[in-house]
Amino acid sequence: MPKVGAALSLPPLAAAAVSLALAACVSPPRQSCRAGEQRVVQDTLYFGTHSPHGAVTADEWTKFLNTTVTPRFPQGLTVWQASGQWRGADGTIVHESTYVLSLIHPDGAPSEAAIAEIVVSYKSAFEQQSVLRSRADTCASF
Repeated sequence: MPKVGAALSLPPLAAAAVSLALAACVSPPRQSCRAGEQRVVQDTLYFGTHSPHGAVTADEWTKFLNTTVTPRFPQGLTVWQASGQWRGADGTIVHESTYVLSLIHPDGAPSEAAIAEIVVSYKSAFEQQSVLRSRADTCASF
């Protein structure tokens, strides 16, 4: 075992493998946006509707959207209904109606906090185990 502070010597092939592995951990450079576009984040959230007390109704979803989501993203959002499925802990495939919410917003702590609040609120209100979140950097123009 090398002494603390001693240089570690690796065979050339091992050193190359370590270099490649470390390079894979580095984030790729961000793409540049075209003229007239701005860098934003697109979050897509998937809200399952099965709950221990029955399915989340359209009225319950609309109320959640109006009282929880819209105040946090008043600049706009897109929502649609979908059919989803997931594998339960017992291996069973579960099918359920889903609401999909797309948010385009600036990157930063305020947006992150708002999304976290939305997720926590939905899970609490409708006794959900999770809300799926997909996040991507993108360019947008308005």
